[in-house]
Amino acid sequence: MLKTFKEVLKKAKEYGPKKMSVATAQAEDVLRAVEAARKEGLADSILVGDKKEIIQVAEKMGIDPADYEIIDQPDKTETARCAVELVRNKKASILMKGMMGTARLLKAVLDKEIGLRNNRLLSHAYVLEVKNYNRIIVITDGAMNISPDLNQKAQIIQNAIYFCHALGIEKPKVAALTAVELVNPVMPATIDAACLAKMSERGQIVGGTVDGPLAFDNAISKEAALHKGVESPVSGEVDILLAPDIEAANIFTKGLVYLAKAQPAGVLLGAKAPVVLVSRSDSAESKLYSIALAVLMSEMGKF
Repeated sequence: MLKTFKEVLKKAKEYGPKKMSVATAQAEDVLRAVEAARKEGLADSILVGDKKEIIQVAEKMGIDPADYEIIDQPDKTETARCAVELVRNKKASILMKGMMGTARLLKAVLDKEIGLRNNRLLSHAYVLEVKNYNRIIVITDGAMNISPDLNQKAQIIQNAIYFCHALGIEKPKVAALTAVELVNPVMPATIDAACLAKMSERGQIVGGTVDGPLAFDNAISKEAALHKGVESPVSGEVDILLAPDIEAANIFTKGLVYLAKAQPAGVLLGAKAPVVLVSRSDSAESKLYSIALAVLMSEMGKF
């Protein structure tokens, strides 16, 4: 079980380098992460974007453009399509979002002709290393599914469980978060959480243990749970936090990053190949850790 990003990086080095296509690579933080991934033996990248700008930025940073295959595609919509097609056509095994909006890349990923969609729901996983917690933690879904229904939540959990298997977690523990730990008919998220726990018991969600409804305190802390009289198989040992909607997951994650100085990474789950999907404001270090996660996903076949 990998508990820190340093452990993730070390393990990923054993399986690299993988071929990665980068959509809109002409940005310093993107190239810094890509270069670090090359030097660490994680990924050899195909850089897609404005070739002149890519070379200018690379040379300014002391990066040798000759170390990379560069595909000249100044138009960002076509850049996204080209980067996705490289993965679809097996010329790369990982896709990375560079300096472009998520919606533009996802449009290409979801394209019926050249995209990477299969019969699974796509979902996003924020992966955080938080001080004073004993393992890295997955928060989902803060970037893809706006207001998921019960069936979609089950699929989001399943995606996250498969992802955690790639991290060496044999049976991930999942908390379906709500504001309270009791089922309340006027709070639909609590009903969904209880149903998800039962679905896990009955084998409708496999490979992990799901409990809910759980408020955040009794999900993350065994002591808090016991103080409230909550006996849960996941309290204090949570690997995955399922938020009730995109706002809760997104705000909570960014709160941890900016106030608690948590180290983030981000990947898209449920596609035909791993997709590195981080915010344009995330650091090169976050992007490097996201690449390392994608390498593990690619090697284990858990996307």
